Amino acid sequence: MVTAGRHSLGPPERARESGVFSLADLEDKDLDQLVRRSCEFFADRTVHDDPLRGKIAGILFTRTSTRTRTAFTTAALRLGGQVISYGPDDLQLKTGESLEDTGRVLGRMLDVLVARTSGPVAQLKTLSQYGCIPVVNAMGQEEHPTQGICDLATMTLHFGTLDNIKVLYVGEGNNSAVALAHGLAHYAGIELTLLTPPGYGVPEAELAGARARAAEHSSSIRQIHSLDEAPDAVDVVYTTRWQTTGTSKPNVNWREEFRYLYIDTTFMSRWPDAVLMHDLPAHRGDEISSEVLEGDRSLAWTQAEMKLTSAMAVLEALAQPRRGSQ
Repeated sequence: MVTAGRHSLGPPERARESGVFSLADLEDKDLDQLVRRSCEFFADRTVHDDPLRGKIAGILFTRTSTRTRTAFTTAALRLGGQVISYGPDDLQLKTGESLEDTGRVLGRMLDVLVARTSGPVAQLKTLSQYGCIPVVNAMGQEEHPTQGICDLATMTLHFGTLDNIKVLYVGEGNNSAVALAHGLAHYAGIELTLLTPPGYGVPEAELAGARARAAEHSSSIRQIHSLDEAPDAVDVVYTTRWQTTGTSKPNVNWREEFRYLYIDTTFMSRWPDAVLMHDLPAHRGDEISSEVLEGDRSLAWTQAEMKLTSAMAVLEALAQPRRGSQ
């Protein structure tokens, strides 16, 4: 369940973490509610009762961001809240203060924290545990869960349902791919194919978890490395930039290993009825051509706009009192 935390007035104590850390953590109904609420907000951004009125959201980004940072900042303001933004050098974490102490302080001043850091998701859970406030993973090493919610909402808006969708993901098995796998695994009859270069796939542990859940819904997730193995029928071709934020490739000639995944009109002609999705930013000439990105089959700009509405859905859900809280 997506839950909100609340600090006590007594001595700082470690609590169970709350927030959105991975789509694998969510119940089917809770994820679907976030997806559908994202679509509702896309249609009308005023269909709420200012759930963040009187609340303050901290927006901590130690890595670059255009869409996610703008989306959550705007979302908090649209939901009636106020925002404090932190850059990579603004907190005393930079001078050696511990995550635990930082969490304790932030939790006594903020109502929710949205964070993108260079560390693992365990760091965000520590901030939540010691601050006793909900924390949103706005992209971590392992997963980009709010991107996943946005992606599912974009597909829902276009197709009307997620059940029985066939998706071909093309590119590095990065944190967006992990979120997509964990997200689609909640739905029935899904066929997700991850086409990744050898050595750059989705980690096996993440795949195993997503596949196990997908099997419960008669869905399938497979990872391939050759275009020849791609499915004949696809509803969505999803790509991502080859150089994931904050990462580096071990091979200096890595672009040559990715070149066969370049998406142009020839690539897309194999699936003439498929729509195109891209989580952006796009590097035209690397992973995709301008013609495809700007073409009439592209959902990329709707997808970008839905970063805002999915952020609104997440913050609204976290603004609800946690069960059993006073």
